[in-house]
Amino acid sequence: MKNKKEIYYIYHIFGKKIGVTRNLNNRVTIAQGYHPNEYEVLETSEDIDYVSERELELQLIYGYKIDRQSYKNLINKTNNKMVLNVTEQTTTFPCPVNKLKGNLLNNLGVKIETGFGKYVLTEELALWIIKNASTSMFNPARSYVYNKALDEYTKSLGKKSMALEYKNQPEEVKVEDPNVFDLIRQWADERNIYKNGDAKTQFIKLQEETGELARAILKNDQAEFIDAIGDAVVVLTNLAALEGLKIEDCITSAYDVIKSRQGKMENGTFVKQTL
Repeated sequence: MKNKKEIYYIYHIFGKKIGVTRNLNNRVTIAQGYHPNEYEVLETSEDIDYVSERELELQLIYGYKIDRQSYKNLINKTNNKMVLNVTEQTTTFPCPVNKLKGNLLNNLGVKIETGFGKYVLTEELALWIIKNASTSMFNPARSYVYNKALDEYTKSLGKKSMALEYKNQPEEVKVEDPNVFDLIRQWADERNIYKNGDAKTQFIKLQEETGELARAILKNDQAEFIDAIGDAVVVLTNLAALEGLKIEDCITSAYDVIKSRQGKMENGTFVKQTL
């Protein structure tokens, strides 16, 4: 069976830029904050060489700043996994402290093995590394953390953390790319929503989004319905984060409550069974 080919989208954010992506929702809506009505897809192709050249041509035609690197060169550079240098005492990263955050978040899922244990680079662990990393005395373009401190931190997270030992996992287990909630939190953090926002403002924002959802239902507008659902989930993700929680845990907690619930449908609504 042939592998499904990647589809590349050349997108145009009106008055801002032209770019290329394999995932419009993650790259344009979540990462950059533009709704579907604020951008358009100019072309699609399965040929990365074509879209890389065409993107630069369209940037010139539309009068935008032309990227220094083509999409092909940029994506190949991004796809290179971070190479770590692990010694008895330290784990060294191939970038300075001020560029560590982006490098770590682009490499979530990488396995780290020291003399103290084996770990998976999660968002939780990445944030600890960013906070505790120091500049290498031998090379200012590199940064490091102490292996024992890393081990003590991961142990303090408890057994539920994905950052802990992976030695019991089958060798063929594939570490997936960061999920969409990780991307939402990264997007919000980069825009200081967690630093300057609060739960009250996010709750007001949630009411605005549910109002848009109601209008979409009344108008039977599927595009607006999808947009409103997505926006509401983004707000709920940030609302949970502002209270020190992860939306994934909130969803799991709710499911644990309802999974065995009995009841029946009445007038289009599920009514739970009461004792």
